[in-house]
Amino acid sequence: MHPLELATRTIDSGEITEPTNRVTNELTELADGLALVESFSHSAVLATDEGLVVFDASSAMTGAAVVDSIRTWSDAPISSLVYTHGHADHVGGSFAIAADAAARAHDRPTVIAHRRLDARLDRYRLTNDWSLLINQRQFGGIPSDLGLTLTDGRTLFIPDETLRPDVTFDLSHSFTRGDTTIELHHARSETDDHLWAWLPEQKWLFSGDFIIWNYPNAGNPQKVQRYAAEWAAALRTMVAQGPELLIPAHGLPIEGKERIATVLNDTAATLESLVEQVIAMMNAGETLDAIVHGIEVPRDVLDKPYLRPYYDEPEFVIRNIWRLNGGWWDGAASRLKPARDADLGAEIASLVGGPEVLIERALELVDTDIRLSCHLADLAGWAAPDDAPIHAARSRIYDQRRATEPSVMSQGIFRAASRESSEIAERSR
Repeated sequence: MHPLELATRTIDSGEITEPTNRVTNELTELADGLALVESFSHSAVLATDEGLVVFDASSAMTGAAVVDSIRTWSDAPISSLVYTHGHADHVGGSFAIAADAAARAHDRPTVIAHRRLDARLDRYRLTNDWSLLINQRQFGGIPSDLGLTLTDGRTLFIPDETLRPDVTFDLSHSFTRGDTTIELHHARSETDDHLWAWLPEQKWLFSGDFIIWNYPNAGNPQKVQRYAAEWAAALRTMVAQGPELLIPAHGLPIEGKERIATVLNDTAATLESLVEQVIAMMNAGETLDAIVHGIEVPRDVLDKPYLRPYYDEPEFVIRNIWRLNGGWWDGAASRLKPARDADLGAEIASLVGGPEVLIERALELVDTDIRLSCHLADLAGWAAPDDAPIHAARSRIYDQRRATEPSVMSQGIFRAASRESSEIAERSR
């Protein structure tokens, strides 16, 4: 089904009958002179009299397939490449665009991005192994699943050949290609280097990851700070432009001024609500524990097809709002300078009669209070780091926890915990 048709049907009915985040590497024309390759992430392609403008290069794994799809639509040079932000799935495939230009004897495209993107790529190089670790854990995969490249025996999070920006800006930047004016606007949101693009004559909005057809990725527990309030403000600014076509970097493109406004406003409203509630509770002197367990997003919001908590989730966003405004300490005095986990686990185990008692109680609670069950399983595992039966039980508990979770992030982390204990159990037998 054409992505615009599927988006219209899904939003208007409120029901999901087909996947809304598709990775097909296939190109679909959205309007005269505008196409979209649905990938991880998407690449949007704008045809102008001065060549193609491509928004995002997809990942290292999918970049070549994206370029191949673009070439089924146009042989024109890619004159400009706009990065909506510097995440690996948006910039990692740029080497394929450069290779295509070289093979066709075209000039390399001019790369345009926010000024902070270079620093992000530098940080990815500095923390290469950490970036590999957390993404493997987040997605429950291995390097080849994540679009990583192997160069000279090294596993890289970002290919060495990733194109760096030629043109950068701070708040806004406008340029023309042929008769088309393209405006770029910066707003901190999922990243500190994020931008959205606006074509005022056509009323086309390229939203990057401001819209992903899931709950906003404003909380990710393993990544750097996200900015929920500024994200919401940017969405309100987009609404004010009156877009008639929205092209995201993940999920389905959306047409229709009212339909787009609904999606943008609903997304802004839920972020604004979380920010307001967290700040109010912080001002009242509440701890992070009270805030996390005291705020819930209404079910009817999470049931909207473009706000499902299937990637990130509100609980993580709450923690990021706290971190931005209140620092990393959660308000519990013992956790300001805590004991080692192993020492805490051993002490509690000795008080209750051994780690076997802890894991037995964890198994008793797994069907009635799985959060508490996991705490006890961790304590038992810390107290008995090489005990095969205890870690086999901990692995089963986290397998069950994973099965109850909606979001990719929770599932990935709990799967990693299960795998960790499963490997210990195997080694210790």
